[in-house]
Amino acid sequence: MNVDDLQWQVGTLGGVLPRLVDEIRDRGGLEALVQAAREREDWFCATGAVRELCAAGEFRRAWAVVEPFAATRWQPAVRVGADVLVRWGRVDQALELARPQGPRENAVDASRDYAVVLIRAGRVQEAIGALGPHLRSGRVLAALVEMTEGQGCDERVLEVLAPIAEEFRRDPKQSGIRDLWDVLPAQARVLERSGRVDEAIRLLAADVAAHRYGPQNNVKFYAELLARHGLIEELRELADAQKYSAVVPYVRALESAEQAGKAETYLRDLIAAGNPGWHENTLMELLIRQGRFDEAIKAVEHTFDDLYDGNLLQGTLILLADHGQHSKAIGLTEGRSPEFLAENEAYWLRSNRWWLMGESGRAREAIAEIEALPADEVDDRELTIAWLLAQDARVEEAIALLRSLPGTRAATDLAELLIRQNRFTEAIAAIPNVTAQREESRHLRTNGQQALTPSADPIGDVLWPVPNAEPQE
Repeated sequence: MNVDDLQWQVGTLGGVLPRLVDEIRDRGGLEALVQAAREREDWFCATGAVRELCAAGEFRRAWAVVEPFAATRWQPAVRVGADVLVRWGRVDQALELARPQGPRENAVDASRDYAVVLIRAGRVQEAIGALGPHLRSGRVLAALVEMTEGQGCDERVLEVLAPIAEEFRRDPKQSGIRDLWDVLPAQARVLERSGRVDEAIRLLAADVAAHRYGPQNNVKFYAELLARHGLIEELRELADAQKYSAVVPYVRALESAEQAGKAETYLRDLIAAGNPGWHENTLMELLIRQGRFDEAIKAVEHTFDDLYDGNLLQGTLILLADHGQHSKAIGLTEGRSPEFLAENEAYWLRSNRWWLMGESGRAREAIAEIEALPADEVDDRELTIAWLLAQDARVEEAIALLRSLPGTRAATDLAELLIRQNRFTEAIAAIPNVTAQREESRHLRTNGQQALTPSADPIGDVLWPVPNAEPQE
C-alpha cells in the first residue's frame, strides 16, 4: 500500500469522492465499498465502509477493512484504526497502535490522536500530559478543549491553558506566539462549560477592548458567547463598537427573542449611516429567512451590476435557490448590464442560470440555450448537458453521453447517476483509480492546464464566488 497515494487522495479528494461514498453507503452499497477498499486501496471507500460497519456493531469486519491501511503507520489510518479498536473493546491494542513512535514529521497529530485514545481509556491526566509538548500548536489547543469536554477535568485544563493565555496577552506579537490566537477563545470555552461564565465574559471583554483579535476573529466568539447567555444589551454595545463580527450574532439573538423587526431597523440604520457592505448582505439574509423575498432582492439589487467585491448577486441567487425560489433567481440573471455580462456571463453567470433552470423543471429550455451558443463559448458543454438530461429524467441519455467523455470529472458524474440506480460496483468501476487519476493530473499540469479535482457542484465546474467575505476587525 502506497502512503503517497493515500496522502494524495486526502489532499486532492482523489479516488472516489466522499460525497459519492456517503451516497453509496446511504443506499445500501456497503459491500461495494468494502470491495473498493480492498481491491483499489481507496481511502474514502474504506472510511465509509468502516463507519457503516461500526454503526452496525461489526467491529471485526471494520478492523479487517482498516488494518492494511493502519499497518502503514499513515496517521489518518492510525486514527481510524484506533477508533475501531476502542469501539471493539480492544483498548490496549488501540493504545499500542496510536502510541507515537519516535520523532516524526506528524508528531503533533500523532500525539493528539494518542491523547484521544487515552481519554477514551479513562486516562485523562496522561492524555493532557501527552499533549504538553505541543500545546503551542493551535490544532492541539482546539483538540484539548474538545476531547476533555465532559471528562470532569476542566480545572486541570484551565491550569494548562492559563499560562499560555497570559503569555499571549502580554505580547501577542512576540515570536512563536502568533499561532496561538485560539488560546483566548479556548480558555473562554472551558470557563463557560465549567459554569464560570462571568469570568469568561470578563476575560474576553478585556481581550476585545485591547484589540487582541487574530485571524480566528475572537470578537465573533465573544459575541456568540454573549448571545448564548441572552446578554442582548451587551451584545448591542459590542455591535455598535465593532460594526462587523458582532452584528450577525446580535441580529440572530434578536430573531431568537422574536424581535426581528428591531434587527431589521438596526441593519437599515447602519446602511443609511453609510456602512453598507456586509450589512446589506446580512439584511438580505434576514429578509429571506422571513420569506420576504421581493424585499430582500430590493435591498441589494443596486449591487447586482457592480464589477467589484460589493456585488451580492451570487449570494442572492444561492439563498433564493436554497429557499425554493428558483424562478426569482433565474429572473435576476436576466437584464444585467452589458459591462457586467462582458466580465461575468461566460465566467459564471450562464452556468448558474442553467443550474437554476435544471433545478426548477426547465432543463430542456436550458439545453436549448446551450445548443444555440457556439460550442467553444461554453466550458464543460457536454458535462452540463448531461446533468440537464438527468434532471429532465433522461438518465440513460445522460449516461450514454458521459460514457463517451474522457477524464475523471465525466467519470465521477457518470458514477453519480449509476449510484442513483443502485449500480454501486459499476459506479465505482467507472471512476479511474488513484494511479490513473494521478497520471491525468500530471498530464494536465504538463500541458499547462489546471489539474482539477472532480467537482462537487451539480454541473461540472459551476463557479460560486463567495459573497463578500466577512471583514476582520
